Amino acid sequence: MGRKKGSRDTNTINPAGTTENQLKDKELVNHFKRHIGRKAFILTEAFPFMFIGKIKKVLDDMAVLSVETTSVPALENREWSVHIHSIEAFYIEKVGSPKIPDLNGGGGEEPL
Repeated sequence: MGRKKGSRDTNTINPAGTTENQLKDKELVNHFKRHIGRKAFILTEAFPFMFIGKIKKVLDDMAVLSVETTSVPALENREWSVHIHSIEAFYIEKVGSPKIPDLNGGGGEEPL
């Protein structure tokens, strides 16, 4: 079975010797690195499925979060390492953009 007309092969190697998927993966990691210290909302496919917290650091392709809220309260208020490539959807607060609501009842804070 061939590719659909108009679809792109994301594993095509570019002149630098990397594939489009490799470039996207690298840029996703760099995006998290650029936003260290900001609050993020992350959805994953695997348990506990949802994280809200500050990005503390990025080690290789793992984001270390200071988690305020998850889908399981017993797992909150601790650091979690999330494999960046397992993230299904995410939102990172920026100045002038909508804030992530505080689901634990405390006051929100201004993003960095």
